[in-house]
Amino acid sequence: MTQQNILTPPEMVSTLVNSMETKAETPTLKLITQALAGGAFIALGFAFYINTITGAGSIVPQGILKLIGGATFSVGIMMVIITGAELFTSTTMSLTARLSGRISWFNWARHWLCSYGGNFIGSMMVVALCYYGGLHLRNDGGWGETIISTAMIKTSYSWGQAFALGIGANFLVCVAVFMSLSGRTTFDKLASALGPITAFVALGFEHSVANMYLIPYAIFISDDPTLNWTAFIFSNLIPVTLGNIVGGGICMGLYQWVIHERMGKKKASQV
Repeated sequence: MTQQNILTPPEMVSTLVNSMETKAETPTLKLITQALAGGAFIALGFAFYINTITGAGSIVPQGILKLIGGATFSVGIMMVIITGAELFTSTTMSLTARLSGRISWFNWARHWLCSYGGNFIGSMMVVALCYYGGLHLRNDGGWGETIISTAMIKTSYSWGQAFALGIGANFLVCVAVFMSLSGRTTFDKLASALGPITAFVALGFEHSVANMYLIPYAIFISDDPTLNWTAFIFSNLIPVTLGNIVGGGICMGLYQWVIHERMGKKKASQV
């Protein structure tokens, strides 16, 4: 690799493939343990977001509030990037390592399943932490009301809308992760991630792992019968997860790999 301050896009693709190969070949127990942290970090980022926006709607203009909320949520992704935790939504880019012939189909599937399952458990651990800590009772119950109202919106989307919003979310999440690979310092990596993550949250896109925290928490504290596990799984989690796979695995990961790896090699061989 060159000795410039940041990596070039082809070098970033190479780093991505190497990273995904290492992650996919990680022993199962360690992989799940790292995924617990990934789910917990995203959940804490969402809790930070809820804490920031609760009660501010009548004071701060909506555009500014969404900008601030997006920036606070980005803390969760930052923790994932710097600690090396497993996050399913960025794991979707391991498709690049599979197509490069660097990992087997078995390890590719195991990586996805362990990341997804571990993220869910980690998210639920933070749900328990916040529930028994009484965060939903703060601001005279306003904190909980924000959780419930946000969850109601997320479970009211049509299947197609939730799928589309899932594509947008993970496209930007994977842009953030990919951009962070260009940095050589902690500041570089965090600064690279801030913009795309803030944009995805401010635009109201849907992130499956974040919803693993928000909607179950809302189910536990809400009396509304329409807010239930069936609505969570079938109206939100499934279509959003599939959208996340398309947005991150195909629209970002595969796209960058084709341009800088496949097309790049063909061009080099023709010279």
